[in-house]
Amino acid sequence: MPAVAFDDDFRQRFSPQNGTGVSNWLVALLLFSGGLWALSSAGIWPFSRNWVNAVSRPITPRGDLSDDEKTTIEIFRESLPSVVYISSLTVNRAQASPNPVQITRGTGSGFVWDHQGHVVTNYHLIRNAQSATVILADNSEWDAALVGYEPDRDLAVLRIKAPASRLRPIPVGTSNDLQVGQKVFAIGNPFGFDHTLTTGVISGLGRDLPGSTGKPIRGMIQTDAAINPGNSGGPLLDSAGRLIGVNTTILSNSGGSAGIGFAIPVDTVNALVPVLIKSGWNERPELGIIFMYDAIARRLGVTTGALVNHVIENSAAARAGIRPMWRDEDGDLILGDIIVQMDDFPITGEMDVFRAMERFKTNQVIEVKMIRDGDLKTISLKLDNP
Repeated sequence: MPAVAFDDDFRQRFSPQNGTGVSNWLVALLLFSGGLWALSSAGIWPFSRNWVNAVSRPITPRGDLSDDEKTTIEIFRESLPSVVYISSLTVNRAQASPNPVQITRGTGSGFVWDHQGHVVTNYHLIRNAQSATVILADNSEWDAALVGYEPDRDLAVLRIKAPASRLRPIPVGTSNDLQVGQKVFAIGNPFGFDHTLTTGVISGLGRDLPGSTGKPIRGMIQTDAAINPGNSGGPLLDSAGRLIGVNTTILSNSGGSAGIGFAIPVDTVNALVPVLIKSGWNERPELGIIFMYDAIARRLGVTTGALVNHVIENSAAARAGIRPMWRDEDGDLILGDIIVQMDDFPITGEMDVFRAMERFKTNQVIEVKMIRDGDLKTISLKLDNP
Protein backbone atom coordinates (compact mmCIF):
# COMPACT_ATOMS: atom_id res chain seq x y z
CA MET A 1 0.00 0.00 0.00
CA PRO A 2 1.56 3.34 -1.04
CA ALA A 3 2.25 5.89 1.68
CA VAL A 4 -0.08 8.84 1.91
CA ALA A 5 1.71 11.86 0.51
CA PHE A 6 1.32 15.26 2.09
CA ASP A 7 2.19 18.19 -0.07
CA ASP A 8 4.63 20.88 1.05
CA ASP A 9 1.89 23.47 1.54
CA PHE A 10 0.06 21.20 4.05
CA ARG A 11 3.27 20.57 5.97
CA GLN A 12 4.08 24.23 6.05
CA ARG A 13 0.65 25.34 7.26
CA PHE A 14 0.32 22.70 9.99
CA SER A 15 3.91 22.32 10.97
CA PRO A 16 4.69 22.83 14.72
CA GLN A 17 7.14 25.47 13.68
CA ASN A 18 4.38 27.43 12.02
CA GLY A 19 2.79 29.75 14.57
CA THR A 20 -0.27 30.38 12.43
CA GLY A 21 -1.26 26.66 12.31
CA VAL A 22 -1.00 26.27 16.07
CA SER A 23 -3.04 29.40 16.62
CA ASN A 24 -5.77 28.15 14.31
CA TRP A 25 -5.93 24.81 16.16
CA LEU A 26 -6.23 26.57 19.50
CA VAL A 27 -9.06 28.74 18.25
CA ALA A 28 -10.90 25.72 16.85
CA LEU A 29 -10.44 23.82 20.11
CA LEU A 30 -11.74 26.73 22.17
CA LEU A 31 -14.76 27.14 19.93
CA PHE A 32 -15.53 23.40 20.13
CA SER A 33 -15.20 23.39 23.94
CA GLY A 34 -17.41 26.42 24.24
CA GLY A 35 -20.05 24.76 22.11
CA LEU A 36 -20.03 21.65 24.30
CA TRP A 37 -20.35 23.82 27.42
CA ALA A 38 -23.35 25.64 25.91
CA LEU A 39 -25.07 22.36 25.01
CA SER A 40 -24.40 20.95 28.47
CA SER A 41 -25.85 24.09 30.10
CA ALA A 42 -28.99 23.62 28.01
CA GLY A 43 -29.36 20.01 29.23
CA ILE A 44 -28.16 18.53 25.93
CA TRP A 45 -25.14 16.24 25.68
CA PRO A 46 -24.45 15.17 22.10
CA PHE A 47 -22.37 12.11 23.01
CA SER A 48 -25.03 10.42 25.19
CA ARG A 49 -28.52 9.09 24.54
CA ASN A 50 -29.93 12.00 26.58
CA TRP A 51 -29.28 14.44 23.82
CA VAL A 52 -33.07 14.97 23.55
CA ASN A 53 -34.32 17.68 25.87
CA ALA A 54 -36.62 15.31 27.99
CA VAL A 55 -39.12 17.03 30.27
CA SER A 56 -42.31 15.96 32.10
CA ARG A 57 -45.48 16.03 30.04
CA PRO A 58 -48.16 18.57 30.97
CA ILE A 59 -51.14 17.09 32.86
CA THR A 60 -54.37 16.83 30.90
CA PRO A 61 -57.38 17.89 32.99
CA ARG A 62 -59.79 14.92 33.45
CA GLY A 63 -62.89 16.72 34.54
CA ASP A 64 -65.28 15.52 37.24
CA LEU A 65 -65.74 11.87 38.24
CA SER A 66 -68.77 10.09 36.84
CA ASP A 67 -71.84 9.70 39.03
CA ASP A 68 -71.26 5.94 39.17
CA GLU A 69 -67.68 6.43 40.38
CA LYS A 70 -68.82 8.93 43.00
CA THR A 71 -71.42 6.46 44.27
CA THR A 72 -68.87 3.66 44.54
CA ILE A 73 -66.39 5.86 46.40
CA GLU A 74 -69.08 7.09 48.78
CA ILE A 75 -70.30 3.55 49.54
CA PHE A 76 -66.75 2.44 50.31
CA ARG A 77 -66.01 5.43 52.56
CA GLU A 78 -69.27 5.14 54.47
CA SER A 79 -69.05 1.36 54.92
CA LEU A 80 -65.37 1.13 55.79
CA PRO A 81 -65.76 1.89 59.55
CA SER A 82 -68.18 -1.07 59.85
CA VAL A 83 -65.84 -3.68 58.32
CA VAL A 84 -63.31 -5.50 60.53
CA TYR A 85 -60.34 -7.80 60.07
CA ILE A 86 -60.49 -11.07 62.02
CA SER A 87 -57.63 -13.39 62.93
CA SER A 88 -58.38 -16.69 64.65
CA LEU A 89 -55.69 -18.37 66.73
CA THR A 90 -55.01 -21.86 67.96
CA VAL A 91 -52.51 -23.03 70.60
CA ASN A 92 -49.80 -25.48 69.59
CA ARG A 93 -46.98 -26.92 71.65
CA ALA A 94 -43.73 -27.12 69.70
CA GLN A 95 -41.68 -30.31 70.07
CA ALA A 96 -38.52 -28.42 71.05
CA SER A 97 -40.24 -26.24 73.63
CA PRO A 98 -42.56 -26.98 76.55
CA ASN A 99 -44.26 -23.62 76.13
CA PRO A 100 -47.47 -23.33 74.11
CA VAL A 101 -47.32 -21.13 71.02
CA GLN A 102 -50.23 -19.30 69.44
CA ILE A 103 -50.51 -19.98 65.72
CA THR A 104 -52.75 -18.10 63.30
CA ARG A 105 -55.41 -20.50 62.12
CA GLY A 106 -57.29 -18.31 59.72
CA THR A 107 -57.89 -14.73 58.70
CA GLY A 108 -60.93 -13.12 57.22
CA SER A 109 -63.47 -10.38 57.54
CA GLY A 110 -66.54 -9.43 59.51
CA PHE A 111 -68.68 -6.42 60.29
CA VAL A 112 -69.95 -4.53 63.32
CA TRP A 113 -73.52 -5.50 64.15
CA ASP A 114 -74.37 -3.15 67.04
CA HIS A 115 -72.94 -0.70 69.58
CA GLN A 116 -72.63 -3.51 72.15
CA GLY A 117 -69.57 -4.80 70.28
CA HIS A 118 -71.13 -7.75 68.46
CA VAL A 119 -69.34 -8.70 65.26
CA VAL A 120 -70.77 -11.06 62.62
CA THR A 121 -68.56 -13.35 60.55
CA ASN A 122 -68.45 -16.86 59.07
CA TYR A 123 -68.40 -19.89 61.36
CA HIS A 124 -65.73 -21.63 59.27
CA LEU A 125 -63.35 -18.75 60.00
CA ILE A 126 -63.29 -19.38 63.76
CA ARG A 127 -64.05 -23.11 63.82
CA ASN A 128 -61.71 -25.03 66.20
CA ALA A 129 -59.92 -21.80 67.17
CA GLN A 130 -58.95 -21.13 70.79
CA SER A 131 -59.08 -17.35 70.48
CA ALA A 132 -59.62 -14.55 67.99
CA THR A 133 -58.70 -10.92 67.55
CA VAL A 134 -60.65 -8.20 65.78
CA ILE A 135 -59.01 -5.18 64.17
CA LEU A 136 -61.29 -2.22 63.59
CA ALA A 137 -60.98 0.24 60.72
CA ASP A 138 -59.05 2.62 63.00
CA ASN A 139 -56.39 -0.16 63.38
CA SER A 140 -57.20 -0.73 67.06
CA GLU A 141 -56.95 -4.42 68.02
CA TRP A 142 -59.35 -6.17 70.39
CA ASP A 143 -59.60 -9.64 71.90
CA ALA A 144 -62.84 -11.27 70.83
CA ALA A 145 -65.11 -13.67 72.70
CA LEU A 146 -67.34 -16.17 70.91
CA VAL A 147 -70.98 -15.39 71.65
CA GLY A 148 -72.79 -17.87 69.44
CA TYR A 149 -72.61 -19.80 66.19
CA GLU A 150 -74.72 -21.76 63.74
CA PRO A 151 -72.54 -24.17 61.72
CA ASP A 152 -75.33 -25.16 59.34
CA ARG A 153 -75.71 -21.52 58.26
CA ASP A 154 -71.94 -20.81 58.49
CA LEU A 155 -72.56 -17.85 60.81
CA ALA A 156 -70.87 -16.83 64.05
CA VAL A 157 -71.14 -13.86 66.39
CA LEU A 158 -68.13 -12.50 68.31
CA ARG A 159 -68.01 -9.71 70.86
CA ILE A 160 -65.31 -7.17 71.59
CA LYS A 161 -65.14 -4.76 74.53
CA ALA A 162 -64.60 -1.67 72.42
CA PRO A 163 -66.31 1.58 73.44
CA ALA A 164 -69.44 2.44 71.51
CA SER A 165 -67.74 5.54 70.10
CA ARG A 166 -65.38 3.29 68.11
CA LEU A 167 -68.14 1.10 66.70
CA ARG A 168 -70.11 1.82 63.53
CA PRO A 169 -72.92 -0.75 63.04
CA ILE A 170 -73.48 -1.57 59.39
CA PRO A 171 -76.80 -0.47 57.83
CA VAL A 172 -79.02 -3.51 57.28
CA GLY A 173 -81.12 -4.01 54.17
CA THR A 174 -83.25 -6.90 52.94
CA SER A 175 -82.54 -9.74 50.53
CA ASN A 176 -86.19 -10.37 49.86
CA ASP A 177 -86.51 -7.99 46.92
CA LEU A 178 -83.13 -8.54 45.24
CA GLN A 179 -83.00 -8.87 41.47
CA VAL A 180 -80.51 -10.48 39.11
CA GLY A 181 -78.43 -7.73 37.53
CA GLN A 182 -78.53 -5.49 40.59
CA LYS A 183 -75.15 -3.91 41.38
CA VAL A 184 -73.36 -5.10 44.52
CA PHE A 185 -70.18 -4.26 46.44
CA ALA A 186 -67.99 -6.60 48.50
CA ILE A 187 -65.60 -5.27 51.14
CA GLY A 188 -63.08 -7.43 52.96
CA ASN A 189 -59.45 -8.29 53.57
CA PRO A 190 -58.38 -10.70 50.80
CA PHE A 191 -54.88 -12.17 51.10
CA GLY A 192 -54.20 -9.88 54.08
CA PHE A 193 -54.76 -6.66 52.10
CA ASP A 194 -57.05 -4.75 54.39
CA HIS A 195 -60.14 -2.90 53.25
CA THR A 196 -60.38 -4.02 49.64
CA LEU A 197 -63.40 -3.22 47.48
CA THR A 198 -64.68 -5.32 44.60
CA THR A 199 -67.80 -4.65 42.56
CA GLY A 200 -70.14 -6.69 40.42
CA VAL A 201 -73.75 -7.69 40.01
CA ILE A 202 -76.10 -10.29 41.39
CA SER A 203 -75.81 -13.12 38.91
CA GLY A 204 -78.19 -15.57 40.57
CA LEU A 205 -80.59 -16.02 43.48
CA GLY A 206 -81.81 -18.94 45.54
CA ARG A 207 -78.64 -21.04 45.17
CA ASP A 208 -78.11 -24.03 47.47
CA LEU A 209 -74.51 -24.90 48.36
CA PRO A 210 -72.91 -27.19 50.94
CA GLY A 211 -71.81 -25.35 54.07
CA SER A 212 -68.86 -26.09 56.34
CA THR A 213 -70.80 -28.96 57.96
CA GLY A 214 -71.78 -30.50 54.63
CA LYS A 215 -75.43 -29.48 54.95
CA PRO A 216 -76.65 -27.14 52.22
CA ILE A 217 -77.00 -23.45 52.92
CA ARG A 218 -80.16 -22.60 51.04
CA GLY A 219 -81.21 -19.50 49.19
CA MET A 220 -77.72 -18.03 48.76
CA ILE A 221 -76.93 -14.98 46.61
CA GLN A 222 -74.63 -15.58 43.66
CA THR A 223 -72.44 -12.69 42.51
CA ASP A 224 -69.60 -12.05 40.08
CA ALA A 225 -67.97 -9.56 42.48
CA ALA A 226 -64.58 -11.06 43.31
CA ILE A 227 -64.67 -12.88 46.65
CA ASN A 228 -61.15 -14.06 47.39
CA PRO A 229 -59.70 -15.85 50.43
CA GLY A 230 -59.93 -13.33 53.26
CA ASN A 231 -63.22 -11.88 52.03
CA SER A 232 -65.12 -14.56 53.96
CA GLY A 233 -67.39 -13.07 56.60
CA GLY A 234 -67.34 -9.62 55.03
CA PRO A 235 -70.41 -7.70 53.89
CA LEU A 236 -72.07 -7.74 50.50
CA LEU A 237 -73.72 -4.34 49.99
CA ASP A 238 -76.33 -2.93 47.63
CA SER A 239 -76.03 0.42 45.84
CA ALA A 240 -77.53 2.14 48.90
CA GLY A 241 -74.66 0.85 51.07
CA ARG A 242 -76.93 -1.57 52.97
CA LEU A 243 -75.99 -5.08 54.03
CA ILE A 244 -77.70 -7.64 51.79
CA GLY A 245 -75.49 -10.67 52.42
CA VAL A 246 -72.45 -12.18 54.13
CA ASN A 247 -69.71 -13.22 51.69
CA THR A 248 -69.03 -16.88 52.32
CA THR A 249 -67.59 -19.00 49.55
CA ILE A 250 -66.49 -19.27 45.94
CA LEU A 251 -66.63 -21.97 43.31
CA SER A 252 -63.23 -22.39 41.69
CA ASN A 253 -61.02 -25.19 40.39
CA SER A 254 -57.88 -23.22 41.29
CA GLY A 255 -58.93 -21.80 44.67
CA GLY A 256 -58.97 -18.22 43.38
CA SER A 257 -61.89 -16.06 42.40
CA ALA A 258 -63.48 -17.28 39.18
CA GLY A 259 -66.40 -14.91 39.03
CA ILE A 260 -68.74 -17.16 41.03
CA GLY A 261 -69.06 -16.09 44.65
CA PHE A 262 -71.84 -16.68 47.15
CA ALA A 263 -73.26 -14.79 50.10
CA ILE A 264 -75.72 -15.72 52.87
CA PRO A 265 -78.88 -13.60 52.44
CA VAL A 266 -79.26 -10.84 55.01
CA ASP A 267 -82.81 -11.88 55.88
CA THR A 268 -81.38 -15.16 57.18
CA VAL A 269 -78.68 -13.25 59.05
CA ASN A 270 -81.11 -10.72 60.52
CA ALA A 271 -83.35 -13.48 61.83
CA LEU A 272 -80.56 -15.67 63.20
CA VAL A 273 -78.08 -13.23 64.78
CA PRO A 274 -80.44 -12.06 67.57
CA VAL A 275 -81.03 -15.72 68.46
CA LEU A 276 -77.29 -16.40 68.62
CA ILE A 277 -76.70 -13.31 70.78
CA LYS A 278 -79.45 -14.33 73.15
CA SER A 279 -78.90 -18.08 73.39
CA GLY A 280 -75.54 -18.88 71.84
CA TRP A 281 -77.01 -21.37 69.39
CA ASN A 282 -79.96 -21.73 67.07
CA GLU A 283 -82.78 -22.91 69.29
CA ARG A 284 -85.49 -22.08 66.77
CA PRO A 285 -87.43 -25.03 65.41
CA GLU A 286 -87.20 -26.02 61.77
CA LEU A 287 -90.11 -25.81 59.37
CA GLY A 288 -88.47 -27.53 56.41
CA ILE A 289 -89.61 -25.12 53.70
CA ILE A 290 -87.66 -23.07 51.18
CA PHE A 291 -89.81 -20.17 50.06
CA MET A 292 -89.78 -18.45 46.70
CA TYR A 293 -88.42 -14.91 46.77
CA ASP A 294 -91.35 -12.54 47.20
CA ALA A 295 -90.40 -10.50 44.12
CA ILE A 296 -90.56 -13.64 41.96
CA ALA A 297 -93.72 -14.86 43.68
CA ARG A 298 -95.43 -11.57 42.88
CA ARG A 299 -94.51 -11.97 39.21
CA LEU A 300 -96.14 -15.40 39.36
CA GLY A 301 -99.39 -13.82 40.52
CA VAL A 302 -99.05 -14.36 44.29
CA THR A 303 -100.20 -11.03 45.73
CA THR A 304 -99.68 -11.90 49.40
CA GLY A 305 -98.38 -14.74 51.54
CA ALA A 306 -95.21 -16.86 51.31
CA LEU A 307 -95.04 -19.17 48.28
CA VAL A 308 -93.63 -22.64 48.99
CA ASN A 309 -90.87 -23.38 46.48
CA HIS A 310 -89.32 -26.53 47.94
CA VAL A 311 -90.12 -28.89 50.82
CA ILE A 312 -87.20 -30.66 52.49
CA GLU A 313 -87.57 -34.42 52.63
CA ASN A 314 -88.60 -35.89 56.01
CA SER A 315 -89.14 -32.40 57.46
CA ALA A 316 -92.10 -31.17 59.49
CA ALA A 317 -93.60 -29.59 56.38
CA ALA A 318 -93.19 -32.80 54.38
CA ARG A 319 -94.93 -34.87 57.07
CA ALA A 320 -97.78 -32.36 57.18
CA GLY A 321 -98.30 -32.68 53.43
CA ILE A 322 -97.36 -29.14 52.41
CA ARG A 323 -96.98 -29.04 48.64
CA PRO A 324 -94.05 -27.37 46.81
CA MET A 325 -93.96 -26.02 43.27
CA TRP A 326 -93.86 -28.65 40.54
CA ARG A 327 -94.36 -29.19 36.81
CA ASP A 328 -97.08 -31.30 35.30
CA GLU A 329 -96.76 -33.75 32.41
CA ASP A 330 -96.97 -30.90 29.90
CA GLY A 331 -94.15 -29.01 31.63
CA ASP A 332 -96.43 -26.32 32.99
CA LEU A 333 -95.41 -24.80 36.34
CA ILE A 334 -97.87 -25.54 39.14
CA LEU A 335 -97.71 -23.20 42.12
CA GLY A 336 -97.05 -24.63 45.54
CA ASP A 337 -99.00 -23.86 48.69
CA ILE A 338 -99.14 -20.23 49.80
CA ILE A 339 -98.75 -19.77 53.56
CA VAL A 340 -100.96 -16.91 54.77
CA GLN A 341 -101.08 -17.50 58.54
CA MET A 342 -99.17 -19.41 61.24
CA ASP A 343 -101.19 -19.66 64.45
CA ASP A 344 -102.37 -16.07 64.99
CA PHE A 345 -99.45 -14.54 63.06
CA PRO A 346 -100.45 -13.24 59.58
CA ILE A 347 -97.98 -14.02 56.78
CA THR A 348 -97.68 -11.50 53.96
CA GLY A 349 -94.26 -12.62 52.75
CA GLU A 350 -91.19 -14.76 53.45
CA MET A 351 -89.82 -12.44 56.16
CA ASP A 352 -93.01 -12.85 58.19
CA VAL A 353 -92.32 -16.59 58.37
CA PHE A 354 -88.89 -15.92 59.97
CA ARG A 355 -90.49 -13.58 62.48
CA ALA A 356 -93.22 -16.08 63.31
CA MET A 357 -90.73 -18.93 63.81
CA GLU A 358 -88.96 -16.90 66.49
CA ARG A 359 -92.12 -17.16 68.59
CA PHE A 360 -92.42 -20.94 68.36
CA LYS A 361 -90.62 -23.73 70.20
CA THR A 362 -89.28 -27.10 69.16
CA ASN A 363 -91.94 -29.84 69.02
CA GLN A 364 -94.70 -27.24 69.26
CA VAL A 365 -97.83 -27.98 67.22
CA ILE A 366 -98.97 -24.95 65.24
CA GLU A 367 -101.92 -24.25 62.96
CA VAL A 368 -101.01 -23.26 59.41
CA LYS A 369 -103.43 -21.63 57.00
CA MET A 370 -102.54 -21.76 53.32
CA ILE A 371 -104.01 -21.33 49.87
CA ARG A 372 -103.96 -24.37 47.59
CA ASP A 373 -105.49 -24.24 44.11
CA GLY A 374 -107.36 -21.11 45.09
CA ASP A 375 -108.94 -22.59 48.24
CA LEU A 376 -108.09 -21.80 51.87
CA LYS A 377 -106.83 -24.86 53.72
CA THR A 378 -105.88 -25.32 57.41
CA ILE A 379 -103.48 -27.99 58.68
CA SER A 380 -101.72 -28.81 61.97
CA LEU A 381 -97.92 -29.08 61.92
CA LYS A 382 -95.47 -30.26 64.60
CA LEU A 383 -92.19 -28.34 64.41
CA ASP A 384 -88.86 -30.17 64.24
CA ASN A 385 -85.68 -29.83 66.23
CA PRO A 386 -83.16 -27.47 64.59
